[in-house]
Amino acid sequence: MKDIIGKNLFLIKEHLGIFKAANNYDIHDSESGEVIMECREPTLGFFTKLLRFTDYKRMTPFDVQIRTVDGQPVVRIHRGISIFLSKVVVSDHNNDVIGGFKQKFFSIGGKFDVLDKNDNPICKLKGKILGWNFHFMDGDQQLAHVSKKWSGLGKELFTSADNYMLEISDSVGDDENARKLILAAVMCIDMVLKE
Repeated sequence: MKDIIGKNLFLIKEHLGIFKAANNYDIHDSESGEVIMECREPTLGFFTKLLRFTDYKRMTPFDVQIRTVDGQPVVRIHRGISIFLSKVVVSDHNNDVIGGFKQKFFSIGGKFDVLDKNDNPICKLKGKILGWNFHFMDGDQQLAHVSKKWSGLGKELFTSADNYMLEISDSVGDDENARKLILAAVMCIDMVLKE
C-alpha cells in the first residue's frame, strides 16, 4: 500500500450519475491511467439518501472509504450531521484516527485546517472563490495542489460528476499519514465546500 500512497500525482474521477446520493470516485495512476484506489460510500442510510436530494445535502453525514482495487482499506473519512461548520475525522486502514479537518468560519472560497490526531495543524487548505483551485499550505510552503479537470461540455452541463488532479509535493516525503490526510481532503473539498 505504501507504493500506492507514495505517488505524487493522482487523477480522481467522480462517478457519473444524474440522480445519485452516494459519493463514489475512482483514483487513477496519472501515468498508466489504471484505477489504483476506489472511494465509496457503502453505508448510506435511507434518510441521508433522501436529504442528499435537497438543500440540506451539505449538512448530511458521510462515511467514505478509500480502498485499493483488491479491497484493502487505505483511509476512512467520516462526519456526523453538520449544522454550521464541518469537523471531519480521518482514520487509517486499522480504523485508528490519524487526523481530520476543521472548516474555517467565514472563509471565502473555502478553507479548512488539516489536523493530526492530536488536533495540531499540519497544513491549511486554501481555495479561490471562483473556479476549482486549492493549495495545501504549510506557512509559505506548498505541500499539494488540487485542480479541476475539464470533463467535456455534455458531462459538465448534465451531470454532477467532476475530475480532479492531485499533485503532492516531494517535500511531503514518505509521511504516509500526511499523504493519506491530503488524499482524504480532496474528497472533503468536493463534499463539504463544493456541493
